[in-house]
Amino acid sequence: MRFPASRIAHVASLRRALTRVSTFLSATFPSAAASVASATPVRRTHSPSAPFSRAVRATALVALLPLGAQLAHAQVPPPAVNARSWVLVDATSNQTLASGNADERVEPASLTKLMTAYLVFDALKTKKIAMEQTVVPSEAVRRVGHDESRMFIEADKPVTVHDLVYGMIIQSGNDAAIALAELVGGSESHFVEMMNAEALKLGMTHTRYADVNGMPDQNHYTTAGDLAILSTRLIRDFPDYYAIFSIHEFTYNKIKQPNRNRLLWIDTTVDGLKTGHTQAAGYCLIATAKRPLPSAPDVNRRLVVVMMGEPKESDRVQDSLKMLNYGYQAYDAVRLYKPGQVIETARIYKGVQSTVKLGVNANPLITVPKGSADKMKPVVERTEPLLAPLAVGQSVGTIKVQVDGKDVTSFPLVALEAVPQAGLFGRLWDSAVLMFHKK
Repeated sequence: MRFPASRIAHVASLRRALTRVSTFLSATFPSAAASVASATPVRRTHSPSAPFSRAVRATALVALLPLGAQLAHAQVPPPAVNARSWVLVDATSNQTLASGNADERVEPASLTKLMTAYLVFDALKTKKIAMEQTVVPSEAVRRVGHDESRMFIEADKPVTVHDLVYGMIIQSGNDAAIALAELVGGSESHFVEMMNAEALKLGMTHTRYADVNGMPDQNHYTTAGDLAILSTRLIRDFPDYYAIFSIHEFTYNKIKQPNRNRLLWIDTTVDGLKTGHTQAAGYCLIATAKRPLPSAPDVNRRLVVVMMGEPKESDRVQDSLKMLNYGYQAYDAVRLYKPGQVIETARIYKGVQSTVKLGVNANPLITVPKGSADKMKPVVERTEPLLAPLAVGQSVGTIKVQVDGKDVTSFPLVALEAVPQAGLFGRLWDSAVLMFHKK
């Protein structure tokens, strides 16, 4: 390939230009100030392990603190509850607000059906099964006792997946859970293996399942912290099916049964999630509410509370409602940036343009104790150098949020515009610039 004389002249003068380029690179890259209580974001960059690698440490929209840990204490302590163990989570920001014995091993009772539902929802989403599909329950449903929760299906009598899903969630039917497990897993025992594998995948390291319903078994256990993980993922991963948990009643075979979550009738902002009870487990409830953010009415903030081992049914209702109200009153959720807002304009190499606008493509909320929003400090971290091509929404780093110098949460820093790769000469030029700057 023969270069035009003008390009040859450019290459010949490259050494003279490199000094000026180096000076430019050493200057601070232009950035857009993020306005959160007048806080200016700190910018940090990380060099890749290999010279000028394009790899970026992408960070998912998850909290730096695990769900079992506790965020900075609010000025007002959480209310006293009678639960054996409990945890309050802001599912919107994925942060734990308060907890008590969150890692203590407990029996999940019918809260087991949340994992059963998770796998059934996944099968529906991936079209392995369909709501209108007909199932013929096996003889296994006959073993469900008269003292257990049932939707009253019959062995060898056809029933739709739709009715089984509604019967399992609203009526907490043990018979429905067995029929769905056999459909999705081929057998109940294989489905239990799937449940345990999914628990590990989700990070539920203190959980083990022995059946699909939660009957007492020494090899069947979980923790409030693990149930919080499962609940937030179920809500986030299957929004099309989650609404079933808010339905007040369901009728099958002319038998109408109400949803056992009494909070659905008490607080209109509550739209889930599940109750559980055995003599050994006590009265359990995972309740979740969704309320508008005062500072941004177009954004809803969701809290999830897990109450395990309550001595009375009324306790799990009252304690759950108290804790939900506490979470909304004692903590503030702040929208740090708007989707598409330019947070930083960074230098990019080997592209058709020399700069790229960076920001967020979601609606990230950060939850902090009430009155401490002005202490938040965003810290932008990205790997340099940025190399084209870049796609819109491609992760190029992380925005960490700190309060009093401690990491609270993080979310991805993404490209707000596409940057195609430059031509051959442009790529050669930037390669030379980067090599010189490395020296």
